[in-house]
Amino acid sequence: MKAIGYIRVSTQGQVEDGVSLDAQEAKVHAWANLNNVSEVIVFRDEGISGKRSDNRPGLELALKAVSKGDALICYSLSRLSRSTRDTLLIADSLTKKEADLVSLSEKIDTTTAAGKMVFRMLAVLSEFERDQISDRTRFALAHKREIGEKTGGSEPFGFNAIKGKLYDNAEEQKTISLILELSGKGESLRGICRKLEDAKITRKSGSTSWHPQTVADILKRENTRKTA
Repeated sequence: MKAIGYIRVSTQGQVEDGVSLDAQEAKVHAWANLNNVSEVIVFRDEGISGKRSDNRPGLELALKAVSKGDALICYSLSRLSRSTRDTLLIADSLTKKEADLVSLSEKIDTTTAAGKMVFRMLAVLSEFERDQISDRTRFALAHKREIGEKTGGSEPFGFNAIKGKLYDNAEEQKTISLILELSGKGESLRGICRKLEDAKITRKSGSTSWHPQTVADILKRENTRKTA
């Protein structure tokens, strides 16, 4: 196992806690000695804020240096990042590499059973945050659909898009009503396709050939709109 140390100070950080780069590096080496780690590589960022992780070359190099079975060592999570989101993203990237995280101040050490539990809690929080983002996106798209705004992709069957807003296409809406009616009577997707083709009803592309998946997508969209 290699110990990949990451140390950082900003001007404000030095004033607040007085933990210099040298002091942090000494802590990293002390942990490595206690855990019989033969190779220690330390990366540092000096005078850089921890608010963002994408503007710190030392951190980027440290994360690239970590491989399976290694441990990323930091003096505290605040040295690693002052953003909860960035901390969770870093934790997630280490999990994917099957590497460990050690934060000396908080005594987070995933090379131990207790540390692994804390690490898993971080992973749960990361998943929770991703789910929240997904929910916000879904609700935002649903709201756009409700007020008739186009939400990306091609123009949906049954509508015309004008300056980003959707307006009913009268002829296509009649076709949608027919599809819903046939489905309500128990007609299969293929059966609906045959009836649409027999009636020479065209799709958006101008084709009179209908595919069961196209009909299924229309039915799913219309049912979703009714329950929204």
